[in-house]
Amino acid sequence: MLPVPLDGLFTYSVPPLLEGKAERGRRVLVQFGRNKTYVGLIIRQHNDKPGFAVKDINLVLDDEPIVTDTQLELWRWIAAYYMAAPGDVLSAALPGGLKSTDTYKPKTETCLALAPALRNERAMHIALDMLGRADKQLKALTCFLAMTRWDTIEGATTRRPVAEVTRDELMNTAHCTAAVIKNLIDKKILVTYEREVGRLNNGGEPHPERIKPLNDAQQEAYGKIAEGFKTKNVVLLHGVTSSGKTEIYIHIIRRALEKHKQVLYLLPEIALTVQMRQRLQAVFGNRLGIYHSKYSDAERVEIWKKQTSASPYDVILGARSAVLLPFTRLGLVIVDEEHETSFKQQDPAPRYHARSTAIMLASMTGAKVLLGSATPCAETWHNARSGKYGYVRLDKRYGDMQLPEIVVVDTKDLTRRKMMTGPFSPMLLSAVRHALDNGKQAILFQNRRGFAPMMECRQCGWVPHCESCDVSLTYHKNLGLLTCHYCGRTYAVPQVCPCCGSRDLRGRGYGTEKIEDKVIELFPEARVARMDLDTTRTRNAYERLISDFSAHRTDILIGTQMISKGLDFDRVSVVGILNADSMLNYPDFRAYEHAFTMIAQVSGRAGRKGKRGTVILQTKSPELPVITQVVRNDIDGFYTDLMDERRLFRYPPFFHIICVYLKNKDDAVVGSAAHALGELLRSWFGDRVLGPDKPSVAKIKTMNIRKIMLKLENGIDRVKVREYLDKGKNTVLQDKRYKTVQVYFDVDPM
Repeated sequence: MLPVPLDGLFTYSVPPLLEGKAERGRRVLVQFGRNKTYVGLIIRQHNDKPGFAVKDINLVLDDEPIVTDTQLELWRWIAAYYMAAPGDVLSAALPGGLKSTDTYKPKTETCLALAPALRNERAMHIALDMLGRADKQLKALTCFLAMTRWDTIEGATTRRPVAEVTRDELMNTAHCTAAVIKNLIDKKILVTYEREVGRLNNGGEPHPERIKPLNDAQQEAYGKIAEGFKTKNVVLLHGVTSSGKTEIYIHIIRRALEKHKQVLYLLPEIALTVQMRQRLQAVFGNRLGIYHSKYSDAERVEIWKKQTSASPYDVILGARSAVLLPFTRLGLVIVDEEHETSFKQQDPAPRYHARSTAIMLASMTGAKVLLGSATPCAETWHNARSGKYGYVRLDKRYGDMQLPEIVVVDTKDLTRRKMMTGPFSPMLLSAVRHALDNGKQAILFQNRRGFAPMMECRQCGWVPHCESCDVSLTYHKNLGLLTCHYCGRTYAVPQVCPCCGSRDLRGRGYGTEKIEDKVIELFPEARVARMDLDTTRTRNAYERLISDFSAHRTDILIGTQMISKGLDFDRVSVVGILNADSMLNYPDFRAYEHAFTMIAQVSGRAGRKGKRGTVILQTKSPELPVITQVVRNDIDGFYTDLMDERRLFRYPPFFHIICVYLKNKDDAVVGSAAHALGELLRSWFGDRVLGPDKPSVAKIKTMNIRKIMLKLENGIDRVKVREYLDKGKNTVLQDKRYKTVQVYFDVDPM
């Protein structure tokens, strides 16, 4: 198997010198094509002589297999079910360090030390006086002296041994930037050195005695889950927000570990691993490993190798890609917040869903799967209520806290009466002010990042668009640029409209960046932070934002959907949903499901401890049934209506969806190819085929797009479906007119 996007496997011969080393599951270096070399994986050996010339393996890179037989079986299933090339699955599964021959480099971290010339009491005082007006540098240096114990200096020695401090530790503790540290180094007050450290989690000894006892409702749910696992391989724990699902998970993990089984704990968002790691590490210590894409490649390689060693982690906490890790004695998989669309890989291939993949992995290993959510996805709800999965309900919040009060505000009426302050209703501003006055925190949810979703000429209506994509550009004030959120391309902000020459160009709408500016203006005394893709590009950024809000070093947190995903904050009394309509009016059959889920989840961040929380839900459509169902927490009514609609219009969970995408730089070519493929598929699948049509974003990265949708009834022969889809694709691509067209499939799209 080679990490190339081509169907099938490739045959190589084993030279005499490598006989006995070339075993299944080991990596090899091979030549592919005339002058390319790849690191491939041996899948099987045979003595059948092919009818073509084969090349020798150049080198065997491993002394032991780096993958298990179960992994290879799972990868084959992913390739078949999600209609992806085996090489795409290999590329997604293996960390980069295992797909190359680069040598391993030990990890180091930058530490800070007091400059030798200042290591006496008199010189240190001179340095402190020198920083008299540089408040931030003085604060950082004072913090450094306390952390290292240099503040106990008497003469030329300290009363206690000097401690090591890393640059990151000082930045986190002193709440300073790298620029402040650099100034101290430039002034020859601090010096840096590199210290070698292990990449793997050193969480200390396990402390199972720290596991909290379950309350009556949790204990009942725990018992029902254990009972459900006797007859079902998958059980759904449907618990309202803040009902204590995590504590139940911890008890179930302990039970699995007592049986000497491994546990995989999947979360949809990397940000969630920050809080969850702390809770699990306190109990399971160094038995816990963390795995996600924000870890460096070298860290992921080390975790991978540990998982194939004689002493693997017993518990792996990770995001989507963790399901592709090697496990030797897997007994339990927990998929928390199972409804989240983040579990679905979008681009590149394989476009797999981690929840479905985890269920398949568990069936291959004999493990049990626990799905957890306050708002299960439609497919999971149907499977649980129809008896395919076990079903356990937990309706009480921990400590008998009430669910938050959801107050709907009609922004259409308030706008007409000119009572809105930008995107804020009077009620929301009053609620935030009350929270701040009482020492509480607030969360403001706006699912658009940037400063303004678009710019517009107020004279002629011209809107700047991306040259490579069919989308308007988002204005980012901090960057001073217009940015395409699809291809990442940036543009200078125009000063003059190219259509009419007007200079009256303004931003339209509100992104999180603009919300942040407005909140700072309205509440100047509040400590405000923003959590979106722009502010969380590194692991440390995630951790610092969440840590600061948890410790009440931040009063108001503004964020996109990231803040809706299971984060647990004690002091949040108010949640403001600034524009529910942006979720409700999306052109997709899942729009109401996603809107209901997101509103319910972000609402659940309020009032988790102490007094009942309040949610201000701003919308121009308060009369919609989905809004009423959210307010009443009528989840049964919502799903009943949703199932009726899905059954009527032939959507999941009653039908499977496969989308066929075609891309080409020439719009006429891709349109013609899509029409040809659509007619071919219609001749085989009849009215199951819809399209081709242009998707809502019909051009990305210079590639014009067409979409064909297949609605397939449950129970249809999926192998035959794939055969016909592959046949249709190959037939169209054999036409010389369409040789540059890209065709790919998205199975069970989200």
